[in-house]
Formats: sequence, structure tokens, C-alpha cells
Amino acid sequence: MTGESVLELIADRQDRMRPSERKVAAAVLADPGAVVHMAMAGLAEAAGVSEPTVMRFCTALGFGGFQAFRLALAQALVLGPPTAQAAITPDDPVDALAGAIFGHALRGLDRARRRLDPAALAAAVDALVGARAVHFVGLGAAGVVAQDAAGHAVAFGVPCTAPADLHRQYATAAACRPGDVVVAICPTGRTGAVVEVAGRAKRAGAAVVAVTGGPGPLAELADVAIVLRAFDDPGDAVTPAVGRLAGLVLVDVLATAVAARRGPAHLQRVREAGEALAALEDPQRA
Repeated sequence: MTGESVLELIADRQDRMRPSERKVAAAVLADPGAVVHMAMAGLAEAAGVSEPTVMRFCTALGFGGFQAFRLALAQALVLGPPTAQAAITPDDPVDALAGAIFGHALRGLDRARRRLDPAALAAAVDALVGARAVHFVGLGAAGVVAQDAAGHAVAFGVPCTAPADLHRQYATAAACRPGDVVVAICPTGRTGAVVEVAGRAKRAGAAVVAVTGGPGPLAELADVAIVLRAFDDPGDAVTPAVGRLAGLVLVDVLATAVAARRGPAHLQRVREAGEALAALEDPQRA
């Protein structure tokens, strides 16, 4: 099994299953909470298939049997099904909306965490630790993440920039030198402008770290590609916030890891800078 929940695994593999197994998948996805309490015979009846078909369905997903599958399903439901966000309707009261959106964000962040590649994360930290300067680029919501990342310059321990518009991003990329690192943030990995900026930086000698949602031109040209998956749906006015939240958390991970790698003296400087900023915001804390 991978870091995916069993519900994500079923959704990913459903189209490649045998027709009879797809019936089982549909029954599970339709009401996973009920399936947790079913015996194998009950699921077979609900799906309109035989018990051996249910067993094949479980083993095809990598489980040793129906009980192991049902346990994994119960664990997946602790955080809620991935499709829960779709249950929001215009008539929902505000408290219900708040609960649904917070739950959706938590599930999205957990999914992104479980799918992170530790090797890619470590390689990105290595690149940042060795950087002469770090430049964060991105457009739209990714630009918000880039701006936040540049604000962690004290933790990264080197000059950090996040040019606000595309022209400045391209100019910064063109001015890069060996030893610079450009962190290109692009959920689709296919936005032409971001890919062009990253490519220009690489031609100038910079290392490129991509933060992207999956395979694509940006990941292909990057020296390191961090795949960050969340539940974003470009057609939904609410769910893209999850991708932004995941990006912000990833920035915290990278900044903290780099600061720790730089040793106790650097960590002390980071703490002192944090205390000084807190005192500026609230003089009573000084």
C-alpha cells in the first residue's frame, strides 16, 4: 500500500478494474460508512456480485483479505471521504459550511503530507542549504505562497526574493548565477509563463526546484521536483484554498529543515529575529 487512503486508491484504479470489480468499487464509494459494518456477503449483495469477486477486489488493491480491507476503510473514514466537500449546498447554515470547509482542508493537508516524496524533499533542502540566494516565483495563488516563502529569509539564511509580477520574475531569472536556486511554484506544472521563467533561470546557471501538482513540463526541467497533491478543483470557488494552505505548510517545512541544517547558532539567530518581530507587533512583549 502507498500513502493513499483506500478511498483514493479505489478512485484512482476504478477505471482499470474488471466490470464486476467496478461494481464493488461503486458500492464502496457510494456509502463507505455502511460498508465498514458489512460482512463480505453483505457487500457482495449490495454490489450485485459474488463473494469471490469481493475477495478479488480486495486482493487487487493489495489487501490480504476482506477484513484487512475493511480496517483500512475504517481508518480512511477517520478523516472523512475525499468527496465530502461536494456535500456543501447553498442552503447550508454557516456553522455547517465552516465544519465542511475545515474538514476538507484537514483532509487535503493530510493527503498532501502522505503523498510527499521524502527523497525529493531532502534533495530540495540540500539545494537550499547550498544556495547563494533563493528566488521564489509563482502566479496567482502560487504567488501568495512565493511571497510567504520570501518572508522566511531569516530561516533560510540567505537573501530571498519573490518578484511580484511576471516581468520582474523573468528579469530575476535572467540575472541568476550559478549558486542561485529558483523555487518555481505551479500547481498544474504547465503554466507557460512559469515554465519559461524556470527555464531561463536554469539556462543562467541556477538550480530549479519545482513545487507542482504532478508530472509536466516544469517537473521535467527542474533539478528537483516536489509533487504536492491536494484536493483542489479549479472549477470550485472554495477548494483551491487547500492547495494554497498545503503550499504554505510546505514552505514552513523547507524553512525549518534548512534552519536546522545550518546548526544551533543559526537557529538562535532565527529565534532572536522572531522575538524581535513579536516585540515590534506587541511592545508589551518586549
